[in-house]
Amino acid sequence: MAELVWLIPAFPLLGFALLLAFGRRLGDPKAGYLASAMVLGSFVVSVLAYIDLVGRPEAERAEVTTLFSWVPVSALQVDMAFLADPLSIGMCLFVTGIAFLIHLFAVGYMHGDPKFSKFFLYLNLFVLSMVVLVLGENLLVTFLGWEGVGACSYFLISFWHTRESAATAGKKAFVTNRVGDWGVLLAMFLAFGAVGSLSYADLNGAAMSGTLAESTATGIAALLFVGAIGKSAQLPLYFWLPDAMEGPTPVSALIHAATMVTAGVFLLTRVNPVIAVSADWVPLLIAWVGVITALFAATAAVAQNDIKKVLAYSTVSQLGFMFLAIGTGAYVAAIFHMITHAAFKALLFLGSGSVIHGMHDEQDMRKMGALRALMPITGATFIVGWLAIAGVPPFAGFWSKDEILLFALADSPALYVIALVTAVLTAFYMTRQVIMVFFGEARWESHAEEHGAHGEFKPHESSPIMLFPLVVLAGLAAVLGVIQLPSFSWMPTELQYRLEHWLHPVVAFGEANITDTTAYANKGLLALLAIAIALVGIVLAFLVYQRRTLKPVEPKLLADAWRYDAAISAIMGGPGRRIFDGFAWFDAKVVDGAVNGTGRAVRAAGGQIRKGQTGFIRGYAAIIGIGVILMLLWFVLARGVL
Repeated sequence: MAELVWLIPAFPLLGFALLLAFGRRLGDPKAGYLASAMVLGSFVVSVLAYIDLVGRPEAERAEVTTLFSWVPVSALQVDMAFLADPLSIGMCLFVTGIAFLIHLFAVGYMHGDPKFSKFFLYLNLFVLSMVVLVLGENLLVTFLGWEGVGACSYFLISFWHTRESAATAGKKAFVTNRVGDWGVLLAMFLAFGAVGSLSYADLNGAAMSGTLAESTATGIAALLFVGAIGKSAQLPLYFWLPDAMEGPTPVSALIHAATMVTAGVFLLTRVNPVIAVSADWVPLLIAWVGVITALFAATAAVAQNDIKKVLAYSTVSQLGFMFLAIGTGAYVAAIFHMITHAAFKALLFLGSGSVIHGMHDEQDMRKMGALRALMPITGATFIVGWLAIAGVPPFAGFWSKDEILLFALADSPALYVIALVTAVLTAFYMTRQVIMVFFGEARWESHAEEHGAHGEFKPHESSPIMLFPLVVLAGLAAVLGVIQLPSFSWMPTELQYRLEHWLHPVVAFGEANITDTTAYANKGLLALLAIAIALVGIVLAFLVYQRRTLKPVEPKLLADAWRYDAAISAIMGGPGRRIFDGFAWFDAKVVDGAVNGTGRAVRAAGGQIRKGQTGFIRGYAAIIGIGVILMLLWFVLARGVL
């Protein structure tokens, strides 16, 4: 079945084509059901491919399917080829599975929108781009999907483009990601120059065999990290992701949970042998950028009042944990946290969408409260997502975050301490959100007139088609930790570290071995400390926002995310604009001037030479005669013929 991996992108491609041709005719809700069915088809094929690979010996868990020769240019031979291996199929499973649930939710959420069919056309194109990205056998096919998710993010974030904030957010996401794309392009040039191929097998093979020089590996790894910073929203290019919430909530769930932001983590995991043989400062840089981003975004999240913005900064922070894992050689932990995060973050975003839908498009948490009784299913599932992201066992987030903390301590106590502080803040701001939205007093009653209800406004639970994905995602957020359970004496061996065994063929070269470290020897105590830290954050938030025994501290500086975005805007709108205006002047006057000046000079010279072309035979004969006389003189005087 793995050889039919091309069917995974084929289904959303078919959905895109059908919606492009017949979407308006199908309308609401048939267009949504068609798009959902196409993504479900991709998920089914992914499951079958997984079953096929599981049944093979570890060394044979890779299948390359070549569709056609894409770029046959001299030494540059690139095939449109897909690679089915544990990493790509694992990614396809959660990308298509989570995307299917988001599609179903969107059928109810987008009901009545005048551009209903176009929205699902974009969603199918988004899923198509993401599966092409993860299935690519080489960097160029991956880059095709990489650019595809970038374009789709622009379409979907600015979907309600009549709102200036949405149009601006879409442009910000698109432009910011172009910076990262520059890094990926240069990395491809360097890789081809070094190994003569863009295939992952050739590139990683050169790294593992020792034929890839350390300096070259360092350049490739560093440039790919630049791309990952842009796509996965890390400092200094994180600022597009919080604004991505301007799109419809299903878009936020798709971008923040299962697709675009995971691309950078995937790419670095795919080239883990290159990172392993690069200079020591590369993984160190990745780890420190990740942990600082995680802490930075967590501090911003504690002071946000928009229900989706809290989750947006939370995504940036959780992605920081994944990059911390990659920098410390914990590739399995990075993918593990990516999978668990996809489940509980999709749940939280869709849960926030259910709240917004029931609150008549209200997003300010200060105008909510006591919604648990009125929205019981939304409230219960959201609470599961909260416990998962806060790191409370046995929910999924505890297991994946605890494994990252373990590798961080084994690598550097400083990384561990910063990550632990971030974990406290995560539990704190998520508890704050749950209390402000679902508990406490019903603050929405005093804002009824803002919604045109004139005192009769009352939040309501969402429709069954929106609640079903929430229930499924809550179940996943609760139990997904079983895919990578640590070793316990009472547990059967086949249930321990299942994800690690599955990914072993892909990450064996780059994965760090910490079994002989003090951190590993005390992993039980560290797990208890992680639980205690989560409980500290929860209790603090409870005392501040529920019991009100402590005064909340929410400085505007944190609400403005340390004014980082404002500083970037000021720089780009002031000195940055003048610098780029200077570049534009140099391009127009110097570069274009040189090119155009050369053309004008050639044209003028041609005009002068053309004057000698009179068409009179006697003129040509005279010129020939003069030429003969000059040649004879040269022979006589210079060569001494006479």
